[in-house]
Amino acid sequence: MRWWKLLGLAGVVGVAATGVVVARAERRRRSYTAEQIRARLHERYAEAGGKTSG
Repeated sequence: MRWWKLLGLAGVVGVAATGVVVARAERRRRSYTAEQIRARLHERYAEAGGKTSG
């Protein structure tokens, strides 16, 4: 019965770790301003071979 407890604890730890990673990524994503996002999208579009209009 002890290995069931260890398996359950490992599952809980895995879910908590995934939540931390998702929260950290969301926090990083929300820290950008609209201008920064727009500039980065223009950079990526230009790298992909597109032409920007300004």
